Amino acid sequence: MLVRNRVLKSLLIAASSVLAAPLLADSVSGVVFHDGNADGRRQADEPGVAGVLVSNGRDVTVTDERGRYTLPIRPDMDVSVVQPSGWRVPVDARQVPQFAVSRKLGGTPEPLRFGGLPDPGPVPESIDFALRPTAEGDRFRCAVIGDPQTYSNEEVGFFRSTTVLDLLDEGLGEGDCMIYLGDVVGDDLDLLDRLLGLGAAVGVPQWLVFGNHDMDFDATDPAHAADSWRHRVKPSYYAFEIGQATFIVLNNVIYPCGEEDAERPGREFCLEKRPRYNGRVPEIQMQWLNNLLTHIPEERLIVLLHHVPLVSFSDADRPVHQTDNAAAIHELLAGRPALSLAGHTHTLENLEPGEWYAGWQEHVGVGPLPFRHIIAGAASGAWWQGNLDIDGVPMALQRMGGPKGVVMLSFDGTDYRERYRGARLDPWRGQWVSLNTPAFRAWYQLLAGWMAMAEDERDPVPPVSIHDLADGYLLTPDDLSEGVYLTANVWLGSRSTKVRARLGQGEWFALERTQDGAGEAPRTGALYADPFSVQRQASDARRAVVSRSGNPRTQGYETFRGRTNEGPPRPQGRSLSDRNVHLWKARLPERLDRGVHVIEVESVDRNGRRLVDHLVVEIRAPRPQRFWKPWD
Repeated sequence: MLVRNRVLKSLLIAASSVLAAPLLADSVSGVVFHDGNADGRRQADEPGVAGVLVSNGRDVTVTDERGRYTLPIRPDMDVSVVQPSGWRVPVDARQVPQFAVSRKLGGTPEPLRFGGLPDPGPVPESIDFALRPTAEGDRFRCAVIGDPQTYSNEEVGFFRSTTVLDLLDEGLGEGDCMIYLGDVVGDDLDLLDRLLGLGAAVGVPQWLVFGNHDMDFDATDPAHAADSWRHRVKPSYYAFEIGQATFIVLNNVIYPCGEEDAERPGREFCLEKRPRYNGRVPEIQMQWLNNLLTHIPEERLIVLLHHVPLVSFSDADRPVHQTDNAAAIHELLAGRPALSLAGHTHTLENLEPGEWYAGWQEHVGVGPLPFRHIIAGAASGAWWQGNLDIDGVPMALQRMGGPKGVVMLSFDGTDYRERYRGARLDPWRGQWVSLNTPAFRAWYQLLAGWMAMAEDERDPVPPVSIHDLADGYLLTPDDLSEGVYLTANVWLGSRSTKVRARLGQGEWFALERTQDGAGEAPRTGALYADPFSVQRQASDARRAVVSRSGNPRTQGYETFRGRTNEGPPRPQGRSLSDRNVHLWKARLPERLDRGVHVIEVESVDRNGRRLVDHLVVEIRAPRPQRFWKPWD
């Protein structure tokens, strides 16, 4: 039986033998071995495994013919093995891989709410790592989960009733994996075990990335901000291999950021009294990355896993949500097949080689991309906000209108195919289609203007609501004359995606992507918004639901760190979606015959995946009366 389907007697993969070295030893050593009986501890008859990469978080070495390694000791280090292709490290009862030992001399030097790292004591004579062979090949799948970001046990339940169920339906199996791209929880590491225990029901290893809501917020030094994470789930940066892919996990969250970060324009906030984070990969980690890459054949696919994007379309003008040394990382990977996977922004962005946007060069020194960058959206969508859906879970459409969900990656050698699965939706659904009408644009501008005002300066009741927007698929000739646009929000669409439509059995016509990806700034406003998703984001009525129960915490609802969402219905969050990197549109003809028209919309992505939706549109003059007509 595979190791991943067993609960090991010991959750440790490092078996420390009798102490032989003094406290101040200058090296650490051990053996990477074939764990024949899957107990996580080396037996006399269990041979070493040669050619395996082992690291101390800076230096990287290779095991010899007997599986032995030696590395310099660092005062604060994670001794870890890089899971090699064809092998699997053990997992614990949470299906979390066990491949590292964290050692911080003296332990975390300041008290932390979530405990930090304990004093590890003397250096063991041997730190050994267990491996088991697997029948995996070069073809496998990984579920990529952005930002579950659960702030409470109620939100952990939402994760259970969406992502976990969807992944059970996907049927992941031997050789497959789950990857969490950070913000696994929302500022409460005590929720980790429950969430990961639920994810373990899927039955495959769960690899974790450290995010800015997974850290010790009471740390006063960036060197300690991930200590509790390291104690509970192991390193904040590491690597592992499956098939022909090497996955490299980076920690690019600096907290609290300080003078080094503030040297770059736009990071002055790092000198404020209130601690803040910044996106950057520290120098010691860059040394580790460089050392690691020297051992990886250039033909292997490099998959970078990190929380803060290297670059982002949605936050192209906000350096804090991108990575300061993205250009240096690109340079290290020059000439290699590579893929970047990130979370953080609660958007879906499938950015292709050669694509770039205004702000990247200025803020992080990046122009046209050398390889694909995917921001994988969020399992929590828009932070578990908004009205409840049919399953009793917040709809929580993301910032550019995509549903909450997961990215599914199918690997074949160094090639891969990406697909987005919307939470509890038909797995073959991948786009919203709609009409951008004059009435929608006028309504949007009123609501966006109100949203832009300070809350204490505006009427608590919005100027318009979803009820004020008439049927968007019932048009008049005047609407067509003023401009009606057919829109397709293709959730994981990229620059290579082709979208077309036709009226009835007429000729096909192309929809154009609203962004070119040729260095321009994000185009914003009503004409670049997705009417389908904006209308659903625009009315959060759940905040107005109250009762006489006497429980003040059930009047409205809580998000984030117990923030109460209550009062009159209003748009979810703090702003309406005003830009989109995966929206296509085309203007409908100014003259259409009165009556009923069927519009077919087809999108085909770079992998040939075809999505088809239909709209039924009426052209009437005059516009029929909307509401009940009283009897005379």
